[in-house]
Amino acid sequence: MSAAEVLAELNARIDTIEEAYEFFLAYASQGLPSDQGNDSGRQARHFLERCDTALTGLGDFLNSFIERLDVGSPAPYRAFIAVIDSDARHAQAAIQLVIAQPAISSQIVDNLNASIHLRALLTDLFLIDEVLKQRARTAAAQ
Repeated sequence: MSAAEVLAELNARIDTIEEAYEFFLAYASQGLPSDQGNDSGRQARHFLERCDTALTGLGDFLNSFIERLDVGSPAPYRAFIAVIDSDARHAQAAIQLVIAQPAISSQIVDNLNASIHLRALLTDLFLIDEVLKQRARTAAAQ
């Protein structure tokens, strides 16, 4: 897999997580007692499951990408990827807890949105995405 393909997969994962978070914000504002019997609820479960999949193995994925890029010293990248991996695992645990519920209310999703783990993860991903894009552009120009 080329660096461009890996970057495309990273972007797809980030987009999936960000789209899920944005949907969760809208779902939380609806005041629904359950996800059962309505389109928004079915979509909520769908977004939760897609987000869960995007988070699976995220740290390993990023570490393999760093190996492909010529980043000089990989230590600062690996250190930050360890932070991403931790935040991803914590966010994924929260998402899996919500998925496991027989009924997913807007209030549960609102609490998920407020989770520092999910918010930190999004910020982490935006930072690493920009760093890796810049690194890939620099490598391509050389």
